[in-house]
Amino acid sequence: MAARKRGGGTVKGGGRDELPGGRSQRQLRVGEELRHILSDVLRNAHFRDPDLVDLVVTVTEVRVSPDLKAATAFVMPLAGKDAPKIIAGLNRATAYIRTEAVKQINLRVAPSFSFKLDHSFDEAARVTRLLQQPAVKADLDKPSDEE
Repeated sequence: MAARKRGGGTVKGGGRDELPGGRSQRQLRVGEELRHILSDVLRNAHFRDPDLVDLVVTVTEVRVSPDLKAATAFVMPLAGKDAPKIIAGLNRATAYIRTEAVKQINLRVAPSFSFKLDHSFDEAARVTRLLQQPAVKADLDKPSDEE
């Protein structure tokens, strides 16, 4: 990460409100608001695309660019069924989704949306499987020497 000079000191990152994750408080707040709005839009939308008819997805996270003009929504279809088809369909329907979302967004510029499959559930399952292995369980069950 590039360092910038500011008032005699060196500041790492990009701005005064930047959090350790690299995103500002505003980005996090707008992302959470967009997540709620997208969930509502996707639940109530009437898609013509056959891949999106009777769509049931969970919007797990929305990451917003620093200028708030682009947003990436991470979604997971119910039971992960037909995920590539649904992601492709959502990306085809971004204009309609943006039109519906802009009715609820209180921003100067409505962001353009892109959709990606959320792999965090797979990662959580992988960690759970690792913790269930006998060698790991044995280490976890050992009494601590520190008291």
